[in-house]
Amino acid sequence: MSPPDAPRYAPTLASLRTHPVPDWYHDAKLGIFVHWTMAAVPAYAPRDQDILEVLRTRYDDLQAYSPYVEWYENSIRLPDSPAAKHHRDHYGSRPYASFRGEFEAGIARFDAGAWADAMQAAGARYAVFVTKHHDGYCLWPSDVPNPKRPGWVSRRDCVGELASAVRARELRFGVYYSGGLDWTWNPTPVRTMAETMASMPGGAYPAYADAQVRELVARYAPDVLWNDIAWPARQDALFRLFADYYAAVPGGVLNDRWLTASWVTTALRFRPLQKLADVYLKRAVLSGKADLTPPRPPHCDTRTPEYAVFPTARPEKWECVRGIDKSFGYNRYSHEEDFLSERELIHSFADIVSKNGNLLLNVGPRGEDAAIPEPQLRRLAWLGAWLRTNGAAIYGTRPWRRAEGTTREGIDVRFTAKGDTVFAILLGTPPEGRVTLEGVLPAEGARVELLGRGAVAWEPDGPDCRIELGAPLPHAVAHALSISRA
Repeated sequence: MSPPDAPRYAPTLASLRTHPVPDWYHDAKLGIFVHWTMAAVPAYAPRDQDILEVLRTRYDDLQAYSPYVEWYENSIRLPDSPAAKHHRDHYGSRPYASFRGEFEAGIARFDAGAWADAMQAAGARYAVFVTKHHDGYCLWPSDVPNPKRPGWVSRRDCVGELASAVRARELRFGVYYSGGLDWTWNPTPVRTMAETMASMPGGAYPAYADAQVRELVARYAPDVLWNDIAWPARQDALFRLFADYYAAVPGGVLNDRWLTASWVTTALRFRPLQKLADVYLKRAVLSGKADLTPPRPPHCDTRTPEYAVFPTARPEKWECVRGIDKSFGYNRYSHEEDFLSERELIHSFADIVSKNGNLLLNVGPRGEDAAIPEPQLRRLAWLGAWLRTNGAAIYGTRPWRRAEGTTREGIDVRFTAKGDTVFAILLGTPPEGRVTLEGVLPAEGARVELLGRGAVAWEPDGPDCRIELGAPLPHAVAHALSISRA
């Protein structure tokens, strides 16, 4: 139930657009995504290219060479794909659905508290859990029957357990739902972007998806409602869903993957038009005009570029969504070099925050035991350790008048702000006990602090700020300075 003084929204675009992005989401900066599907049992995808490289170099076979493990069921239906070869070599003709036994043995070992502890230790402020991915399997005991595959649900309420665990640790909780694809309703394999768009199920599926999302909202009151691919219903039905969600969760957040079924989707089922669409999309990709940033829908609270970062600060709120390696789901075959390094992770995070973004960083637990693998936990620990010292430069901040800068010593800088305080995040360690921020001149009497150490001396140097750190800093991938009025 929403509080009695909560604003009410009509199912119209004008009304929905008055919904503000809540402060908690602006302030949070770091969320943890969790992709945990049956595909984490075979746990294979090719790892030689990331998704953007595959998009540019293998557009016509995008889904055949996808590094996303969670697409395994589709991939093995493409007989020439690396996943299909792997499947034949290791599992013969075994169907994807047969992995249910091993996966549900993993569900029996699921420890929501351990996951939530890792998220909290990382410094995350919210979590988004994949409740149903494209394979259609539900991680909660849904009362909405799937007529295509009866009983395709977990008997254990993994969604409810994780919601309780993360909220007990004062994190917000969101749900992901694959509205645009469900392979129990339409198992036709897809290779290209246009084929993917054309494969959204019709018939009774829109009512099924609507009922399941409403069930998720009613049971778990998710702080984030994160749809994927597109939405199968008409726009008027979607706007009713949005209005009802905001009534139930006034401080909720809607992502941007809600483009609705339309004549375009219908037209793309006609193969000649589908091929024309792929020609256009391939040209857009090769020219740099398209990546995995979803097209803007009529209404959303946040944008979600995938494995991509906007080049400049934006007035609209956004969220970079990516895995710790090249996949969202757990890839048993990933090597150490496939994962983000500490430098890449912290620098990217600071860059995202400086441009008005959040980082939604994914973990992919193993299928057989529901454990988050050690290489992923190590990277969560890196984030947590850095944020314990430098979190003031991240949490609750907003973009400054510019996102990027440099020092005379050649160190890149990212800026954030909170009230009258400006934070300069140094993406490296000054080689001496001093650093000069270019184009930053604090007011007379301003206080400059090195987070984790305390106040440091500074003086103007032309239009720049020369800061005496007192001693050479220990090497770290990033340090943060605060500059505040006296």
